[in-house]
Amino acid sequence: MSILVSQISLSPDRPEREALSLALRRLGLTEGQATATVYKKSVDARRRGRAVLVYTVLVSVRGDEQALLQRLVDQKNIRLSQPERMPPLVRGQQLLLHRPVVVGFGPAGMFAALLLAQHGLRPIVIERGAPIEQRCEDVARFWQTGQLKDESNVQFGEGGAGSFSDGKLTTRIGDARCRTVLETFVRCGAPQRILVDAKPHIGTDVLRGVVKRLRDEVIALGAEVRFYTRLEGLCVRQGTLSALMTSQGEIPCQAAVLAMGHSARDTVETLLRQGVAMHKKPFSVGVRIEHPQSMVDAMFYGTLAGHPALPPAEYQLSHRVGERACYTFCMCPGGVVVPAASEQGGVVVNGMSESARAGDNANAAVVASVLPEDIEGGVMQAVEFQRRLERAAFRAGGGGYAAPAQSAKSFLEGSPAWADTQGSYARGLTLYPMEKLLPGFALSLLREGLRRFDRQYPGFAGQKALLTGLETRTSSPLRMTRGEDYVSSQVGGLYPAGEGAGYAGGIVSAAVDGLRVAQAILSRYGGLAHEG
Repeated sequence: MSILVSQISLSPDRPEREALSLALRRLGLTEGQATATVYKKSVDARRRGRAVLVYTVLVSVRGDEQALLQRLVDQKNIRLSQPERMPPLVRGQQLLLHRPVVVGFGPAGMFAALLLAQHGLRPIVIERGAPIEQRCEDVARFWQTGQLKDESNVQFGEGGAGSFSDGKLTTRIGDARCRTVLETFVRCGAPQRILVDAKPHIGTDVLRGVVKRLRDEVIALGAEVRFYTRLEGLCVRQGTLSALMTSQGEIPCQAAVLAMGHSARDTVETLLRQGVAMHKKPFSVGVRIEHPQSMVDAMFYGTLAGHPALPPAEYQLSHRVGERACYTFCMCPGGVVVPAASEQGGVVVNGMSESARAGDNANAAVVASVLPEDIEGGVMQAVEFQRRLERAAFRAGGGGYAAPAQSAKSFLEGSPAWADTQGSYARGLTLYPMEKLLPGFALSLLREGLRRFDRQYPGFAGQKALLTGLETRTSSPLRMTRGEDYVSSQVGGLYPAGEGAGYAGGIVSAAVDGLRVAQAILSRYGGLAHEG
């Protein structure tokens, strides 16, 4: 094992090697006694104008580390490093009569398929959308012409919705599998820095190549990936899965990972009819807020804005009122607001950055909580709640997937006006009062939150801040019930996973959930009854 020395703060003007020297000095060691490398690196911009780089350094000591730690027991921010690896797997004894099937090839499905393939179960993957190469062409055409493909868009296709985002890999879950996910991305072409950065991101442009290489690896391990294949129903016998009905025919199956993403509404309706247990859960709706990146840099870095050692500034703000919150998330420095619809006649916005984060504007979702009790009825009523907002936004935009927009200042004042910032949304903007689109509880909370954020960072909700709507796909409005064995409570052999099942909220957490579910399958099944 090695030792971690954390909370080493340096001015952006100081070279990184000083962090390594300081770590050794805290341990009372010289370079000849140990080796030091940067383990994590972040920016602390809480004190505007005094941004610092904060390092955690990994020190490998030649000798008795435990004895060294005993000597340093009273020192803060020094601890033994514990290996971040997946929990050990004990294979089950049962044999699968048929190859397992993974439904959906977003982060949860990709990592479930990868682990199953690594252990010889040769999964079949079905994905309703297109491979990433074709999907990129289809999305580009939609952004240019407004011609939306129902099965190949920002939500559907290889890589999931994350393929058209920032490729953000930040997560709040404390699971050793997170490291496995990051290392897999690096092996498939992601930059090495994602293993070090406290807020890692890949960037949409790089992520697409990573996705393809991950697919190639899964196939090389014996898996099969079938694109343009939509799940259309389950065959269930005596409460247990026996086959999947798909748009390309029936697939015999006794173990299926259901990793369909948060926008497969038709599939949700089908599964409900077939008795798959699920219930409403909290989610959020709101808008995208867009500023010049230079303005955001100045807001959070002060006089250090533009310093070559500092990345484009980003933020995460929150204002809580009881059980509800107004908060920002999916912040895209140097990015664009993108059309993200997956249904005809609905406007959905999201954010995206490329790896360099070099665009003129920054954007983030600003959203308000929607609680289950806000919506009368069951799961499909929650889905319809999202759909109504998207259709209203489409009408407000005037058609062609143009989006309603106004300045944040005018949103707070109740009189729509344009912002001074040029919007980046590809399908065009239409001046429209957002207050006519949002439900009352969300409207009041968004206004309260924006006022609070503007007091913290003057100008945040001012004339240069542009709001574009609506952001409705923050997460799934439902959760599919599963037991401690990760199996659906109503259908044996069905393993709900990832964002669409209500168990994740981003690329890494979805990938981790896919690994958990695959491990659950492997802990039950030792192999295939027929290897041919």
